[in-house]
Amino acid sequence: MFDDPFESERVFRKMWDSIRIERESQYSLFTFGDSDLPYYLVVEPDEKRELVSVRKGSIHISRPMIIRPDFQRPEFENFFDDDVNPASEAISYFLSRTAAFSNLRFSNRAGEEKLVSDNVEESISRLRQQLDDQEEVQVGIITTRMPLIGFALFKYAIQKVVKSTPDNIQELRERGFLD
Repeated sequence: MFDDPFESERVFRKMWDSIRIERESQYSLFTFGDSDLPYYLVVEPDEKRELVSVRKGSIHISRPMIIRPDFQRPEFENFFDDDVNPASEAISYFLSRTAAFSNLRFSNRAGEEKLVSDNVEESISRLRQQLDDQEEVQVGIITTRMPLIGFALFKYAIQKVVKSTPDNIQELRERGFLD
C-alpha cells in the first residue's frame, strides 16, 4: 500500500475506525457448514444535500468441506468493485498481518439501495426500532461512507468470525476433535 509501514498502518486504522457497527448480530457463526450474516448498511451522504441510503443484505460465509494444508487466502465475492481501490489494499494489509482466515469464502448479497433520510442517526434509530419490534436478533446495522462499503462489510464479517471462534472451538472440543 505504502512504502512506509507506519503510514500503511495509520491509513488502515483510520479506515477501520471510520466504520461503525451500530448493532451486532446476536448469534455465533456455525462451526460446521455455512452461515448467513444479515445486515442493514447505512451509507452516510458525501455532501450535506444528499440523502442517507440504506441497503439490506447478507454475507454468506462458507467453510471448506476439506481443509487443505497449503495456504489459500479467503475469497471475497461481491465486496469490491475492483482490485485497486484503497479498501482492497487495506484488506491485503490486514490479512498479511493477522491470523489467517484461509479457506473461508465470503459472498455478499446486497439488496436495492433506498434513500431514506438526511440524518444518519434518525435512520439508525428507525432501523433499531424496527428490528426490536420484530424481535430480530440476527440482523446487524453498519454505518459507513460510500467509498468504504466493501471494507465495512469485510470488517463486520471478520469481527463476527473472530467473536465466533471461542464457541466454535468449544463445539470442536465437545465433539472430540481436539482430543
